[in-house]
Amino acid sequence: MIINNPQLQILEKGFLDIDVPPTLDLFEAINELKKQKKMIVLAHYYQEPDIQDVADYIGDSLGLAQKAAETDAEIIVFAGVHFMAETAKILNPNTKVLLPDLKAGCSLADSAPADLFKAFKAKHPDHLVVSYINCSAEIKALSDIICTSGNAEAIINSIPTSQPILFAPDKNLGAYLNKKTGREMLLWNGACMVHEIFSLQKIIHLKVRHPEAKFIAHPECEDAVLNIADFIGSTTQLLKYSSQSNVSTFIVGTETGILHKMQQLSPNKTFIPAPPTNSCACNDCPHMKLNTLEKIYVCMQYEQPELTMDENLRLAALQPITRMMEISKKAGLIG
Repeated sequence: MIINNPQLQILEKGFLDIDVPPTLDLFEAINELKKQKKMIVLAHYYQEPDIQDVADYIGDSLGLAQKAAETDAEIIVFAGVHFMAETAKILNPNTKVLLPDLKAGCSLADSAPADLFKAFKAKHPDHLVVSYINCSAEIKALSDIICTSGNAEAIINSIPTSQPILFAPDKNLGAYLNKKTGREMLLWNGACMVHEIFSLQKIIHLKVRHPEAKFIAHPECEDAVLNIADFIGSTTQLLKYSSQSNVSTFIVGTETGILHKMQQLSPNKTFIPAPPTNSCACNDCPHMKLNTLEKIYVCMQYEQPELTMDENLRLAALQPITRMMEISKKAGLIG
């Protein structure tokens, strides 16, 4: 098939808009391309079920970073959002990294523009910068250590209490960590659109209607929501808790993509998505859901869109990620 001006098309739409034959078995075709081209498909738990089912590895940000660092695949196909694919490229400079839709961004990463953050950092030169992995490569390059929701507490506890910390970009995760560690970190005013709009009132009503249920939540949620949670943790920690608990019903306060894996691990349990403040019954990330099985197939077939990065930026961003991996290894944390 001849593609007219593929780079222009990607620039305009963020992906290659090519019709896929409706009779094509996408699962079979994707698995065949993996073998032919030595590709690996990495997917976040927030991806749609079909994408999770075809992925070679599914995980949270920490697990995905670790998997990206150890893979020997020649091409990484990242079914996630832009900052995740950037992290894979930072860790694998000689590996081609594909992102099915370059416009699959992140509201949290967007809440910390690099120029504004650099100026903010300059006002607090004595502070060590710990940045949540949900940020751009430019923010990573301005950081001392990166963390994920799964290792953030261990990262903060590894830093001497006498050392002031600037935490970015998620103010909710930062506030939660301040409570957990007893620190008084300076927080950047950023947040995730998905975790910011959970309705406290609706969740309380759900708890009343399902008194047997446990409410489990991601630490990116607002403080009022976390205050009524029975368990708080990263996506991997929420999965582990729900699968190992004797409780049979859970109200889940994070992006709804995680429910697919929860149901797979615990088919006899009930998982209820925590509702947002709008009229929807559940809370989806519009950026995560830009990826589709069709887009994954097309990007694998044509090896576009490819994520590239300036080498100086990559090296600067690599240092705080390497520090995170070292601390996580010492703490015995895996994805």
